[in-house]
Amino acid sequence: MTTAETEPPPKAARAGLHRDLGVIDATTIVMGGMIGSGIFITSAESSRLVGAPGWLLLAWLLAGVMTITGAVTSAELAAMMPRAGGQYVFLRTAYGPLFGFLFGWSMFMVVQTGTIAAVSVAFSRFLGVFWPAIASDVHPLFPPLIVGRYALSLSSQQIVALVLIVALTFTNTRGLRLGALIQNTFTFAKTAALIGLIAIGLTLGYSPKAAAWTSSWWNPAANGWTPSVGYKEALPVEGGAAILFLLGLAMIGPLFSQSSWNNVTFIGGETRDPGKTLPRALFLGTISVVGLYLLANLAYLVSLPFDQIAGAKQDRVGTAAMEAALGEKGRYVMAGAILISTFGCVNGLVLAGARIYYAMARDHLFFRAAGTTNAHHVPAAALVAQAIWSSVLAMLVTVTVDPTTNRASFGNVYSDLLEYIIPVDVTFYMLMVGAVILMRIKAPFLARPYRAIGYPVTPVIYIVLALLLVIDFIYLKFWTSGIGFLIVLAGIPVYATWRLVESRRQAAPRPRADAEPRPDADAT
Repeated sequence: MTTAETEPPPKAARAGLHRDLGVIDATTIVMGGMIGSGIFITSAESSRLVGAPGWLLLAWLLAGVMTITGAVTSAELAAMMPRAGGQYVFLRTAYGPLFGFLFGWSMFMVVQTGTIAAVSVAFSRFLGVFWPAIASDVHPLFPPLIVGRYALSLSSQQIVALVLIVALTFTNTRGLRLGALIQNTFTFAKTAALIGLIAIGLTLGYSPKAAAWTSSWWNPAANGWTPSVGYKEALPVEGGAAILFLLGLAMIGPLFSQSSWNNVTFIGGETRDPGKTLPRALFLGTISVVGLYLLANLAYLVSLPFDQIAGAKQDRVGTAAMEAALGEKGRYVMAGAILISTFGCVNGLVLAGARIYYAMARDHLFFRAAGTTNAHHVPAAALVAQAIWSSVLAMLVTVTVDPTTNRASFGNVYSDLLEYIIPVDVTFYMLMVGAVILMRIKAPFLARPYRAIGYPVTPVIYIVLALLLVIDFIYLKFWTSGIGFLIVLAGIPVYATWRLVESRRQAAPRPRADAEPRPDADAT
């Protein structure tokens, strides 16, 4: 049931979305959403988990295989249903409205908004390299308000993050072309910066003492590694089997450094010739980023000893590599590169994410105002709602009290939330890839401007790897993954309540509307 069949929309909605984006624009949205700060940080945790260069590269390679197979398979759905909301529309069509709602619910509650908050704080953290007054322990307005294990905080670091969220939300309400221009500019800049850092690491950073030459590539024990280095709980197996168990956890950082490629599907209703544009953007964007990430890790391995990768201060492997190549100034070079990278990443997340809630509102599954567009043909109300909740997540922190000193230390609550949702997010990706197979069975008659490369091998590869990863994560991180699924399941009563309220509202008598019928907003 759509609003087109039940009632005329508010006047602002009639403007609809416009198809203004080409292949370059869509590709920069894919790449811009993927390249953030993760590539410069997550290799440290992965190294601690697997203990050897070969296993580290394998974790990144397997994550890359998942990313590329998932993208080229899902591109079939994007070409078939180039609608605002993308993955939400695919899941709703293949599995029913409940699955679409639960995806949108998880994206709004933590995945998209939490990532916006996390990357915004990462931006401000590295801005603090140049301006030390921007720090997590500087609270110019009020001290953290502690309530149990959590607190409401507004440090100078968080203030900068909030300003970034608000500023990029505002610019994206001014029109799709402006948002796309910012995305294109910063994606080109950060891609160039990443290529430059790879080149520096492979040449100026080269060291005969680096992990590539001095560590065993496939025998972690020869490097002094034991499973307890990266995982503190007991494992059910030992030796090589233990490494396989931990390889799944080691893929989490790489996989989520490569995530958000699906963001381009959210703006499917705003791309020109989507049957060609979206598949090309998904293929070009994902394969480019996966290749750059593998080269970046190779640069780490030829410039740093393995223990310095695994034990990098605050996990800043990229910074350690640049300092090895350029000395003290390498710290500032890396900070500048990450500022460019995170700024562009936040813009892409802000631009694309609001289209999910726009599509949900058109289906009466989100606040009605979010289903309208402004004079610039963008879903401004959805952008504002996204910004408000992202800002709340950026202000929340966790509280840990040292029992010996009774002193409180603070961490980011959205980091916890993202860990909770990791297996859930992979599950939704898996469902999207599975929807390609399901739609081939349910609706073989539908036009498919693009058919998945290597079908059915590519979707099977993704589903098998994703399923193994989720099972491994649930086994090793049962409580955190369980909380993640509970967050999603909490959306079921919300969905039922929302549908009940909407059905009663539509059943209530109302004056006959004389407004003209609403055009299909995604087809303008």
